[in-house]
Amino acid sequence: MSNRAVIQTGQAPQAIGTYSQAVKVGDTVYLSGQIPLNPETMEMVEGGFEAQTVRVFENLKAVCEASGGSLQQIVKLNIFLTDLSNFATVNEVMSRYFTQPYPARAAIGVASLPKDSLVEMDGVLVVD
Repeated sequence: MSNRAVIQTGQAPQAIGTYSQAVKVGDTVYLSGQIPLNPETMEMVEGGFEAQTVRVFENLKAVCEASGGSLQQIVKLNIFLTDLSNFATVNEVMSRYFTQPYPARAAIGVASLPKDSLVEMDGVLVVD
């Protein structure tokens, strides 16, 4: 694919597996899942669920910006939660990062996530 570009930034955690932070094809960017790793230390942030959610949004924001876009251009967001009772907190934190129109979204309960994270998010954005 000649119009395929791998997106990478030091402002988000480096991949901990065989994947890219994001891949851009045309004007569409496919964001890999982000967990609450501090990009400088590659350690999980402390402070509980809200702090983890903030870090995940900051990581996604950094990858979006590295692709030439912004969080606001995300058209589909997938949120994976190990405890669905944190749904309201996700909504509150998300309201700090997004304005209407909001992206399409799924919130999915899962048994576990890498590094015992409480939350992981991935998404798709379209850059203008």
